[in-house]
Amino acid sequence: MSIDLLVRGGRLWDESIGMNGVGDVAIEGDRIVAAGSTAAGPSSAAPTAADRARRILDVTGCLVLPGLIDLHAHPGPEHSRYGVQPDVEFLPRGVTTVLSQGDAGADTWPWFREGVIESSRSRVRLAINLSRAGESGDRPCFEELADADVEACVQAVREGGELIWGIAVNTHAILTGANDPREIMARGLAVAEVTDRPLLVGSRRASDWSLDDQLRWLRPGDVLTYCFQGEAEAIVQNGHVRTSALEARRRGVLFDVGHGMSSFDFGVAEAAIREGFPPDTISTDQYVRHVGSRPQHDLPRTISKLLAAGMPPADAFRAATATPAAVLGLAPWIGTLAPGACADLAVLRWNPDAEPLLDTAGAERPGGCWEPILTIRAGAVVEPRPAP
Repeated sequence: MSIDLLVRGGRLWDESIGMNGVGDVAIEGDRIVAAGSTAAGPSSAAPTAADRARRILDVTGCLVLPGLIDLHAHPGPEHSRYGVQPDVEFLPRGVTTVLSQGDAGADTWPWFREGVIESSRSRVRLAINLSRAGESGDRPCFEELADADVEACVQAVREGGELIWGIAVNTHAILTGANDPREIMARGLAVAEVTDRPLLVGSRRASDWSLDDQLRWLRPGDVLTYCFQGEAEAIVQNGHVRTSALEARRRGVLFDVGHGMSSFDFGVAEAAIREGFPPDTISTDQYVRHVGSRPQHDLPRTISKLLAAGMPPADAFRAATATPAAVLGLAPWIGTLAPGACADLAVLRWNPDAEPLLDTAGAERPGGCWEPILTIRAGAVVEPRPAP
């Protein structure tokens, strides 16, 4: 067996193949051909992997994960006021797959497909915005109720096929204006039902619509993002996880972090994790305002914040790899180091002296941070971006 690339000596983590220890990953073309002890060959008499490798990367002392998957971010700088270049802002930081949260709608979907999905080294999927305009233009996406066009959105989903994962509906008051958020949610559900797609929902943080009632609208497989926001209608109430959130999880609703600029509160996260309610997926909501931030906002740092909040490492790693891969319907092709999977890897190094971990209100927690060293996307090495 020839080997194009051998990633040697790192601590491999992947529950699906029972790996949590030092080992190697062997890559041929865009596929993983061996991982862990199997990378050295079937017997001591066989040539070593190093002898057969055209290139060797020694990552001793680093953590090797399947390529990270960001289930809520904003790839695509053109025609989206939030968008950034995925190959510049995500890929060098360990993220090989990213789901766009509503950057494009029915009117801008053709541009997004050509200019982002088909033009990026990163693997990009779209949660299409219920609003025809997506996040283009200067006004909130649901300021005009007519923009929440069910027929146009259904047609775009049918044209997009597997590239459009689901429907993005954000009912925050700054996006809905004077319109009833229930009507917007109802229209999003109508699209989801017709197209057999899940919803990615940004909850309303106002007393005019309780989170308890919002959660009753969601179905198995739908995703509530911003799950650890600390403003009104948070999932933690009086120090405990709401009964409605527990019931929603039992019936299959998923909870996603969506950190962003205002949606991660250490107190909420710690209380939820303490009560056995960790997030299903960890995501950044990384967008244009994060470009050049210091410390850099990225998925490894967001994972580190969940660790600081008490989430066990195995659960945190799974929430940025295997679980979002399954949510996107792309497992076991991604989210794993198993032989035959796409050769997407994230190599991270623990920095005990990293800059402080802060939530979006400025609260600080002690502890170090996982930082990206390099990324491998479909077998090709992506060098990290220098720190700002």
